[in-house]
Amino acid sequence: MRVTRALAATATVVVLAIAPGCGASGGDEPKADPSTPASADPDPSPSRPEAPAIDPAMAMDPPGPREGALQSSDMILLSREPFSEEDVAAISAVEGVQRVVQFSHSQVPIENRLLNVAAVDPTTYRNYTPLGSADLQDVWDRVAGGEFAVDRSLAKRLPTDESGFLRFGAKEGDPLIHLGATIDQAPFVDVVVNEKWVEPLGMKPGNALLVGTGVTSPYSVRRAVEQAAGVSAQMTDIVAQQGLDPGARQIAVPIGTVAEAVGTFTYTVLGGGRIAPDPAWVASHIATEQVPILGTVTCNRFVIPQLREALLEIQATGLADEIHPGEYAGCYYPRFIAGSTTLSNHSFGLALDLNTPGNQRGTVGEMHPVVVSIFKKWGFAWGGDWNYTDPMHFEMNRLVEPG
Repeated sequence: MRVTRALAATATVVVLAIAPGCGASGGDEPKADPSTPASADPDPSPSRPEAPAIDPAMAMDPPGPREGALQSSDMILLSREPFSEEDVAAISAVEGVQRVVQFSHSQVPIENRLLNVAAVDPTTYRNYTPLGSADLQDVWDRVAGGEFAVDRSLAKRLPTDESGFLRFGAKEGDPLIHLGATIDQAPFVDVVVNEKWVEPLGMKPGNALLVGTGVTSPYSVRRAVEQAAGVSAQMTDIVAQQGLDPGARQIAVPIGTVAEAVGTFTYTVLGGGRIAPDPAWVASHIATEQVPILGTVTCNRFVIPQLREALLEIQATGLADEIHPGEYAGCYYPRFIAGSTTLSNHSFGLALDLNTPGNQRGTVGEMHPVVVSIFKKWGFAWGGDWNYTDPMHFEMNRLVEPG
């Protein structure tokens, strides 16, 4: 296995589990310096142009911008042998299954530790990762280019060499792969590489499936999926991780600035990190309307008037081009913050995420300061002011009546 040992700058991206749409970026690709070892320390400006392939023989076509909706990772199926097309079709046909994505999965020994390695097509697999990871374009360009992305909790434990390469195996001659990024991973995955590495790593191609069930509780379809697959399903949704009771009715009673806009919020735990708010609450609090610049939005009805006024003022100021409708990541999103059982203001329709690619978490971002000041004037707090910044994020922190 040939490995080109020219050092490329590692895109070390530290991504916290965050609210949907809240994700880290800005900055140019630094030139590689063979005398400078790759670092696992957080980079304040990780989003860069497409990274050059460390070994072109192991590179796939870059995935391009993320497309389609984010998918819940509700269960994972692992087999000793590849799943057939018939297996995948049978699982996909189970009522309640929304999407199935196939990849390769194995464990690699690294200094007395077995790491779960997934060899994936970055274009499809990224939609099953936490939101802050899925939207980091540079990460998936680097994976496609032949590098690996590791879970951030493991980054500092990896015995990479001075140039940022890690031997995937316990013996001389096992493949060396360059560390490209540090991100939050999906459950049962520590490391992601692209599909070109399946053969060099001795993996079974297509022996793993991620199953998403959308609004359906994964527990209601688990048995049917297992029968179709012929293997057991590992539940990977937040209910399984945190031990919540699927179908349990929960109540949130916010106080402070959001109390008037939320009232009493009753919801049912579904699975996959999702919740189902009481339909009566949705009917009385959530509305879909047209606003300037963004077009159609679905938000809390208390927020829409002041959102409309903020956007009208931005438009009148000549700064409408500073907001990119195609990079709007939504407002009402009823689910837990990724990887937790904490509700975000998106669950109440009180927050929105703008210009997501250039305004990732932990960065200064690219929001125009006048745009920020106008939003603040109209009752929105800005995530760029937080200790751990989230410059794409605006959330209502007081009610403002339009004059």
